[in-house]
Amino acid sequence: MKIVETAAELRQYLKPLRINREIGFVPTMGYLHEGHLSLVRRAKQECQTVVMSIFVNPLQFGPGEDFDRYPRDLERDAALARQAGVDVLFYPSVDEMYGEGTLTTVQVRKVSEPLCGASRPGHFDGVATVVAKLFNIVGPDRAYFGLKDAQQVAVIERMVQDLHFPVTIVPCPIVREADGLALSSRNVYLSETEREQALILSRSLREAEEKLKHGELEHAEEIKEYVRRRISTMPLAEIDYVEALTYPDLEPFFRWEGQRVIVAVAVKFGATRLIDNLLIGGRED
Repeated sequence: MKIVETAAELRQYLKPLRINREIGFVPTMGYLHEGHLSLVRRAKQECQTVVMSIFVNPLQFGPGEDFDRYPRDLERDAALARQAGVDVLFYPSVDEMYGEGTLTTVQVRKVSEPLCGASRPGHFDGVATVVAKLFNIVGPDRAYFGLKDAQQVAVIERMVQDLHFPVTIVPCPIVREADGLALSSRNVYLSETEREQALILSRSLREAEEKLKHGELEHAEEIKEYVRRRISTMPLAEIDYVEALTYPDLEPFFRWEGQRVIVAVAVKFGATRLIDNLLIGGRED
């Protein structure tokens, strides 16, 4: 595995590898876990060269968020990436990505506005901007994203569609611990009690899915109220949002009639904000 720190070196290194070979790309912010590694394995199945980036992107963190304390460990991450079969690890600095600053940003309206977009203004502008830059640097044929950040996937898919990026976005299923907790680099912040109570997120989503499919819930407001009430049984849970929307358009709906929808939550346990979601219905379900 080769580790590259500049865009110019990465482009030069990848140039001969493009000949009759597909390049798969896994963008991350590091502190890798099984969710990231599952994306690498999928990329290895479908592409001849796999590039992973590790970059904690300051543009997607708001004031008072955890940019400075976001976990970082390049030596650990490089070892995991190498074991998983990554061919090239791109590890740029903030200065390499943004220099003295950036006057150009990418904004994807509508799909970026609900859910995390409502509670974290500017977050998805930062996501779209850095992913656009990474796509231009790496030039991948396929890019792999986990559906734990399903809104992020929707934003990136729309950006790729609108700006005609020559890349196929490959959404991949959420990877969970055996007890149901969605894998996240931020899970390391949780105390034992907080982690135990955080299991209510996946439980409430699965319960809502069962009730929806058995006709016990029908309307979006009923779904949201059920999940909110279940999460509120945990004393440490501080709810940011509970939402039910169409997917990937992220539009409100009145009654579930088998269409593709997302039930999404963001909840703080102590100082740690966790997100989780479930996609229900539609042709892919």
